[in-house]
Amino acid sequence: MQRFEIKDTFYLDGEPVKIISGAFHYFRTVPAYWQDRLEKLKAMGCNTVETYIPWNLHEPRKGEFCFEGILDVEKFIRQAGELGLYVIIRPSPYICAEWEFGGLPAWLLQEDGMRLRISYPPFLRHVEEYYKVLLPRITPWQITRGGPVILMQVENEYGYYANDKDYLETIKRYMIENGVEVPLVTSDGPYAESFNAGKVPGALPTGNFGSKTEERFAVLKPYTDGGPLMCTEFWVGWFDHWGNGGHMRGNLEESVRDLDKMLELGHVNIYMFEGGTNFGFMNGANYYDELTPDVTSYDYDGVLTEDGQITEKYRRYQEVIGKYVKLPQVQFSTEIVRKDYGVLKVRQKVSLNDTLAKISQPFSGIQPMSMERLGQNYGYILYRTRLHTEERLDKIRLWGAGDRANILVDDRPVLTLYDRELLVEREAGIPVSRNAKLDILVENMGRVNFGPRLELQRKGIDQCVQINGHMHNHWEQYPLPLDNIGMVDFSGAEEDGGNGGLQETDALQGPAFYRFTFEAEEAGDTFLDFEGWGKGVAFVNGFNIGRFWEIGPQKRLYIPGPLLKTGENEIILFETEGKAAGTICLKGEPDIG
Repeated sequence: MQRFEIKDTFYLDGEPVKIISGAFHYFRTVPAYWQDRLEKLKAMGCNTVETYIPWNLHEPRKGEFCFEGILDVEKFIRQAGELGLYVIIRPSPYICAEWEFGGLPAWLLQEDGMRLRISYPPFLRHVEEYYKVLLPRITPWQITRGGPVILMQVENEYGYYANDKDYLETIKRYMIENGVEVPLVTSDGPYAESFNAGKVPGALPTGNFGSKTEERFAVLKPYTDGGPLMCTEFWVGWFDHWGNGGHMRGNLEESVRDLDKMLELGHVNIYMFEGGTNFGFMNGANYYDELTPDVTSYDYDGVLTEDGQITEKYRRYQEVIGKYVKLPQVQFSTEIVRKDYGVLKVRQKVSLNDTLAKISQPFSGIQPMSMERLGQNYGYILYRTRLHTEERLDKIRLWGAGDRANILVDDRPVLTLYDRELLVEREAGIPVSRNAKLDILVENMGRVNFGPRLELQRKGIDQCVQINGHMHNHWEQYPLPLDNIGMVDFSGAEEDGGNGGLQETDALQGPAFYRFTFEAEEAGDTFLDFEGWGKGVAFVNGFNIGRFWEIGPQKRLYIPGPLLKTGENEIILFETEGKAAGTICLKGEPDIG
């Protein structure tokens, strides 16, 4: 057992310790590569690794918990400890992290009137019940009990959100009641207002920032009561959102100088050491003047690339860290190769309409309901009705809708609405036959992860559809979380007959699934180039590797080698715009703009 304390600095068994940490989220990297990333972290000179814990992954449905595979946080902590690394855990209910809904579970939004991150009893009850399952898995790994965990965070950037001190005290109490013994911290933006709102007695205030170290530490210092200065998120780059025009990159020279000053004056957690990937539908979004959903890659211009490659930033940071500690000799134990598997032709294709009955069971309703009210968290949802009173589709408006809607009449795409376009009446001007079929495919583009809009994140259609000035009633609603991709029915699709691809590879009209296969003699990291394709999501051997969208900046999706197998592999694309190139390419280099 060891004793970790906060006084004028951090102390381990009475000896001062400088925390040099790197952020690495276990849930953004396949477990087979955790060891590699942790070894590279140690070799750079870091003595600590930091991670968030995403509530929405660990409790995907109320009362159902998962701590296996990519969510085996105990294995992650153990691997770090075996390498001699300390661990900082950030188990707050909200993590931000450019992660879907800031890590909050979407099922919270099933409840009318839900208020988040304040002293609202229903929310606090859910947090308390979550902590009673999560924290007993974490607390045995505290340094006080022989493990590597030295610090835990109470809340995350709370001063940017609210100033409910009772709420902060309650979260802290839940942690202590469930066995947390190590020192506690909070982390906030480097402004007096943020620290005033986000601090809580008994937890060391720390700052999140990416520049102006001396100035930021000067603002932080009065709040530490003589304690150490720490930047808990030293931002070394930034995240990308779809359509932002190019990959965001930090200023390396300024960053190197800031890191040097940070280590001179205090302690650091580098954000991100490795960013990793927003697999599945787990990207977050921001909303200021408009919706800006994040791309699949969380490369972040990190110290390592999305796929763990050492960068010039790594080498420069290592030089700086070497001024303050003796750099260890670390032998990297994981063999990782990048592979180019070439061009793949579409083998089979089937429209969403033709396989709908296989992958979704509808709910009938007079009015459409949101995903959350139907027990769905992520993906798409299809609303279907008959235009039994309309002779034309002149005007349409989706009330309470988010985030993007593809509208089809008798399986023919007629309109796409996105973000604010959903909130206003749109001119369609389309003649329709009596009893025409109307489909509205709505995509959850990723819930907002920052700010007051957290409470306004129901997806799908939560109120009504107004057609030609009146509400249209009676809908069949098909949830499409696409967590059953293996049930897509290609049996009626055209086969390639062994000739290396379909003879007709034109895109199907509207949303459709496209299947590819390829043989791999060796499994390696590769990148799916989706040039010529519109918008959708990709699955590799049943695993959702994330979204693609032709607007960029990301142009290729990362496929970690451990997702592949020797022999035949399968890729399925779900494309929503009716834009398909007929081929994809698996390349050995990334392209994130």
